[in-house]
Amino acid sequence: MVFLETPRLVLRDYTLADEEEYYQLKTDEKTMGRYMRDIMPHSREEAHEEFAGILADAQSPERTFYFLRVEGKDGVQMGSTGYTVIGRTPLGKICHGGYFYFPAFWGQGYGSEAFGAVLDFAFQEDHVYRMNTGCLEENRASQRIMQKCGMIKEARRPNWEWHDGQMKTRLEYRLLREEYEAKRGVQRA
Repeated sequence: MVFLETPRLVLRDYTLADEEEYYQLKTDEKTMGRYMRDIMPHSREEAHEEFAGILADAQSPERTFYFLRVEGKDGVQMGSTGYTVIGRTPLGKICHGGYFYFPAFWGQGYGSEAFGAVLDFAFQEDHVYRMNTGCLEENRASQRIMQKCGMIKEARRPNWEWHDGQMKTRLEYRLLREEYEAKRGVQRA
């Protein structure tokens, strides 16, 4: 079970007791509706199946889904952050990261604090070699999280994604293990 702690937060694997709060997060219109509608469940049944899959995957030796519940030290759910393994190489896992939070917790540094802890776990403990993520160019808050966590802008893709009735530009960010280690002064054995 993954359990991470930062000065203000606890990040942990979901448990069966979290299902209703996970559903509330994933169906919150302000949290998911603007930029993450594609991963919103369309029904309670769909959300239940998704959540059951998350719990099962966490027990698998070939785990692929590392999105964690983000909560304050008081146990209140704030959001979710983590990554999905999209490939495996001899150098390590290739992953796609992300995050989403209830609006009450936006703009307070929780996103970068939590995603930074996820990156530490990924590169130091989970044999990740490359972390990818991205957002629409207009999503300045998401860009800021990636930048504060040391990710490097790799691509700007004009008119890449259909969103809100028009084509929009997408930005792609990455962090390789050697870039992570260089930024944190990690010495290789």
